[in-house]
Amino acid sequence: MTRDSATPRYGKLSMTLHWLMLALFVGVYTSIELRGMLPRGHALKGLFLGLHGLFGLSIFILVWVRLLGRLTPRPPITPALPLWQTGVSHLMHLALYGLMIATPLLAWLMLSAGGKPMPYFGFFLLSLVTVDPDLARQFRHWHELLGSAGYWLIGLHAAAGLFHHYWVRDNTLTRMLPGRSGNAVNQRQR
Repeated sequence: MTRDSATPRYGKLSMTLHWLMLALFVGVYTSIELRGMLPRGHALKGLFLGLHGLFGLSIFILVWVRLLGRLTPRPPITPALPLWQTGVSHLMHLALYGLMIATPLLAWLMLSAGGKPMPYFGFFLLSLVTVDPDLARQFRHWHELLGSAGYWLIGLHAAAGLFHHYWVRDNTLTRMLPGRSGNAVNQRQR
């Protein structure tokens, strides 16, 4: 997933997964927002809901690959962060990984409890719980609540990267940018 700890940037696979998952999040949120803008009974509502589910399940699958990658060394942030910022960073990443696991899982549980199939590329995933409409409503509530929180988490994550790049002037952001050396950019900013 990543190169050895002396390398100033993440490995190509880590970078690819990071930016691919951003694209999937854009797809998740765009499709559900577009669906919400359409009038009741519109023919495209089903298409957008299907895309929302497809993108969401793709995030759920890829997050496990990303978690495996977290077991390998990551390139250091230079200059080193204060301990409190490192702690906040770890909490933010924990929240983002929780979002990427819990939100699609809640959708799967919601559909299962609602007696609906969970489609993924022409296959249908097994039902996780027995049919229970009240439980389905509860899962929907939590799915939507986490989905709304995701806007904030993703926005804060992006804002932190930009803050570190333009204000702190460390290599936090450039470690994840393809085709750039974090050290070269850091030197230019001084």
